[in-house]
Amino acid sequence: MEKTKKGTYNPFIAQRADPYIYRHIDGTYYFTATVPQYDRIIIRKSDSLYGLACAEEKTIWRRHEKGIMSCHIWAPELHYLDGKWYIYFAAGDIDDIWAIRPYVLECADADPTEGTWIEKGKMQRADDDEFSFEEFSLDATVFENNGKHYFVWAEKVGVGKKISNLYIAEMESPTKLKTVQVLLTTPDYDWERIGYWVNEGPAVIKKNGKIFLTYSASETSAHYAMGMLTANQDADLLDPKSWTKERYPVLKTIPEKGIYGPGHNSFTVSEDGKDILVFHARPYEKLIGEPLSDPNRHTLLSEIKWSEDGRPLFTLDEY
Repeated sequence: MEKTKKGTYNPFIAQRADPYIYRHIDGTYYFTATVPQYDRIIIRKSDSLYGLACAEEKTIWRRHEKGIMSCHIWAPELHYLDGKWYIYFAAGDIDDIWAIRPYVLECADADPTEGTWIEKGKMQRADDDEFSFEEFSLDATVFENNGKHYFVWAEKVGVGKKISNLYIAEMESPTKLKTVQVLLTTPDYDWERIGYWVNEGPAVIKKNGKIFLTYSASETSAHYAMGMLTANQDADLLDPKSWTKERYPVLKTIPEKGIYGPGHNSFTVSEDGKDILVFHARPYEKLIGEPLSDPNRHTLLSEIKWSEDGRPLFTLDEY
């Protein structure tokens, strides 16, 4: 990423929101993200991190013409679990566009850009869970810790003010939860309640014996910002008391760098072992139309610095 003369950041990949970069066990990098048309899922593949910027973009799935998965195709993430590829994404119904739910695609082939993707339907909740994925649900991520896989997602409450919370559960399989949902965080603070009361877009990075879970809050304008929760890797991750929530955002709008509304991030690692923050932001404060119609949420990269006490610092140093 290069700086312009005005000190602003150039996009790594333009008009790709909710970016997710995964480095596979063979060193190959894969990129997926939300496209402005909200109508398909794309993947890029490269032998290098920066190669993703100019890599061929392949469409591996398109929305249905009607019914579920027919509009608002949002926030895909690519994961490799139990020897297969999985994409977790959110989608609505063209006859009920805000009936957003989490869905799963599966690919058993070696190359996810060339293989066959099979629809596995809506993510399944645990047998004794009455609530998960019944309301507006999106932004699912998956992470492993101590041999267990966990699913974290955003879901709005079903009554009263439609607040978006983050929930966590252990996974039974790549397509089903094992445990009942646990409330991880709700928008407690003023900076999480601008426009909408929102916690969404979870992402996990593990280091120094800790699990750092970032998330995004407030409306998707210049007010959008990143928060963070921290837990010990040997803690009970399904116990909310194991997590400590930051009082203030760890990343927010930086006008002098041309970064407005940074958020919905993921994490990856460079070829030389540097931890990299992957996120989207707009290059201006005033939206073009409504938030969902403004296409200019661009993917950006920044090297993560680490404090002396082992915490990530999102200073937006260029990489």
